[in-house]
Amino acid sequence: MDWGTDLWDQYDIIDKHTQSGLELVEKYVKFVKERTEIEQNYAKQLRNLTKKYNPKRGCKEEQECRFSNHQSFLDILNEMNDYAGQRELIAENMMMNICIELTKYLQELKMERKTHLSEAKKAQQSLESTYKQLDSSKKRFEREWREADKAVQYAEKTDQDINATKADVEKAKQQANMRTHIAEECKNDYAAQLQKYNKEQSQFYFSDMPLIFNKLQDMDERRVRKLAQGYVLFSDTERHVMPIIGKCLEGVTKAGTNVNERNDSIALIEQYKSGFERPGDLDFEDYSQGINRASSDSSLGTLGTPKGPLELLGKNRSKPFWLFSKKSKLSPSPSSLTPLSTPPAPSPANGPPSPKFGRDPLSYCLKEINKTVKPRISSFRTLGRTRFTSERIIVMPTVTEDFGHLPPEQRRKRLQQKLDDIGKELQKEVDQSAALEKMKDVYEKNPQMGDPASLSPQINQTAQNVERLRGEFNKYESWLTEAGRRGDSMLRRDTLREDALSYRSHSFNNNGSTHEPYSPDGTHSEEGTPDPSQAIYAEFDDDFEEEEEELVAPIGQCTAMYNFPGASEGTITMQEGEVLSVVEEDKGDGWTRVRRANGNEGYIPTSYVSISLSK
Repeated sequence: MDWGTDLWDQYDIIDKHTQSGLELVEKYVKFVKERTEIEQNYAKQLRNLTKKYNPKRGCKEEQECRFSNHQSFLDILNEMNDYAGQRELIAENMMMNICIELTKYLQELKMERKTHLSEAKKAQQSLESTYKQLDSSKKRFEREWREADKAVQYAEKTDQDINATKADVEKAKQQANMRTHIAEECKNDYAAQLQKYNKEQSQFYFSDMPLIFNKLQDMDERRVRKLAQGYVLFSDTERHVMPIIGKCLEGVTKAGTNVNERNDSIALIEQYKSGFERPGDLDFEDYSQGINRASSDSSLGTLGTPKGPLELLGKNRSKPFWLFSKKSKLSPSPSSLTPLSTPPAPSPANGPPSPKFGRDPLSYCLKEINKTVKPRISSFRTLGRTRFTSERIIVMPTVTEDFGHLPPEQRRKRLQQKLDDIGKELQKEVDQSAALEKMKDVYEKNPQMGDPASLSPQINQTAQNVERLRGEFNKYESWLTEAGRRGDSMLRRDTLREDALSYRSHSFNNNGSTHEPYSPDGTHSEEGTPDPSQAIYAEFDDDFEEEEEELVAPIGQCTAMYNFPGASEGTITMQEGEVLSVVEEDKGDGWTRVRRANGNEGYIPTSYVSISLSK
């Protein structure tokens, strides 16, 4: 069944039906566009939400991220950010694959429909023109036939009239014959026009219009098929990102399971443990027995200085707790601000004045006891503030290089961290010095490769950096020893010591003599210090080769779940099912650093792979 055969007389219906189909396509495109706007707004609101709750740099929340519950919340925010990215991807794919494609196809259908309707209109106009010619010839034939009939009747009447002359009869007959001849010509013309019209009408109804209707039918069926594909893409677009969205939701679940309340408690202890010991019991001061010893250093001699609970913590000088000594009426010295320093012994110059008894020693004692009870510190929060009272001045400690302003435990950790940083920097300078010495030796053996003297400034500068860092290392190491370091030694400490010893001993040759060091201007220095321009390593290859960067050991493996093109700089391509080595974990930005078997490294999206870390 087709439109040309069964709907040959329904031109208007076909016209309206095809127009309605095109309007449906336009309506669906508009619907998808509004859906993409909703997705984009949703993704934008999600990103704003995650940005709002992400901690800013340097704020208190960022410092608390070391706790698992805070870190898990950040992981949830990152997963929500990735989820928002997937919603944006849905909107982008719908716009590209549905809206743009259907809009382009719709324009093509409109042009094709317009062409088919134009052909039908031309065929209709041609048939109507032929019909007009037929009708005109028909009317002419009718008119001329009537005139001929009248002329024949007149000739017959004239012939029968006895009063008519022979000339009148001949004239009437000639007129009748002429009219009859013209009528015959009109008849033949009418017959020809009728035959032509019938032929064109048959062509119009059995060939031209059915062909046009069939073309319109094919066009409409293609429109329906394309629209159906758009319906399918509407769901497939979202279905394709569902695995990644599922991974985001799994990440949220994993963030919840990664919370460890015990580890959070331990982390809080490690972060804020001061190392102070709890205060001991207070000594009983018998004021009734000390009235006659007013000028001594016992009970009544110290009544002028209030002894609150926190100040009494400083009495046990062998186990210091309070950051400030009793010598607080004057400006505290830097040594008094250090928790490990011993408070100076009170002297008559800075000690409290001896009480002056009046007539009633008992009332004076009660008054002094009341003075000692009044001062109170409301909470430990006030320890970090500067306080001014009528009795004393408490000053907030200043930050010192040896971290003496910190509690013992925190001071040890900061010193250990500082030693690690200096050690890494020192190792870097030692390696650089070794490379320069190696290059200098190659230049000396092969002068055509370069001038050895040109490396002297760099070698001297590196040597100065090594000596400076070694001095800082020893200084912080002594402070750490003074603070009572706990735990294992610093990482690579033995290696640094060996490198330093080899650096010092390499200045001596096999005969026990020293190389004369060169100053930056090429002259010999007067002092017999080790020459930093000499090679640190005793043996190396004759040919100079660039040192290859050591590859970081993998921490696990990952399997690609999806294809990744790796078009951006720093990324690496990845095929579904490919196994890669994990070099660096995701730092919270959604990217993981991996390495192929051939050594190529790059970043890939964390949500695109299944990661298995080595234990």
